[in-house]
Amino acid sequence: MSGYVCTVAGGKGGVGKTTTAVNVGSALQEMGYDVAVVDADLGMANLGAMLSVEPERSLHEILAGDGAVSEALTDAPGGLTVIPGEQSLEAFADADPAKLRKVIKTLRNAYDVVLIDTGAGLSHEVAVPLGLADGIVLVTTPDTVAVGDTVKTAELADRIDGNVIGAIINRVTRHTDVAAITEQFDFPLLAVIPDDPQATTEEPLVLNAPESSAADAFRRLTTALEGLWFHDQSVEEDIDTIVDDDWFVDGEEGDTDAEDEDSGGGVFGLFN
Repeated sequence: MSGYVCTVAGGKGGVGKTTTAVNVGSALQEMGYDVAVVDADLGMANLGAMLSVEPERSLHEILAGDGAVSEALTDAPGGLTVIPGEQSLEAFADADPAKLRKVIKTLRNAYDVVLIDTGAGLSHEVAVPLGLADGIVLVTTPDTVAVGDTVKTAELADRIDGNVIGAIINRVTRHTDVAAITEQFDFPLLAVIPDDPQATTEEPLVLNAPESSAADAFRRLTTALEGLWFHDQSVEEDIDTIVDDDWFVDGEEGDTDAEDEDSGGGVFGLFN
């Protein structure tokens, strides 16, 4: 049986696509799945730097025809397998996004889950991994531009018959108007990930800051995704948006009167 391929996408850079792929992958690995994460952000690859690993071969070299997939498989924290990319313009110029199809086919036959981390924008190099996926998870922050770009990414996925499972909103605070954001979506909201400045900056959070609110959110999201991918659950019938009021009660400046804040919209206005 071949593995499940999930593309983690979003129209704007810096919203947390790589962080999401790494933490979901690490949580799945903890659950007993063999997981590979591929850095298909060909212009701004940062997976290797985030995890402090150096591959024998990069994804860019494979896409340029200069190496085999097996040479690029790199061990990462928690038993995760990753295929990092390069950041040089020369490597970007030589990489052929169309060859990603063969890479993913090879990994699908060797791993339970393949997570594809994508770049920003609506280019061909972004469209290819959208079309290769069994399911697409979109990532945005509450930023207006990021939300709008995520909606555009979903529209692109629809045009190439991609399957958008849903979205997560990253860096949410108790003041975030989640309801107003989700009104712009034509796809389900899977989870919110709290802004957690107390957590370590060393990724994956689920390994290095397991008690943090953000790690808790990623673990719950991963459990939900496992149900969707492997246990015939559906977003409409089996999955509630993942959020915990306790993530937002303490630790944020100005939150001395939680009861008053609860009545003012934001995450609590939507989910309470």
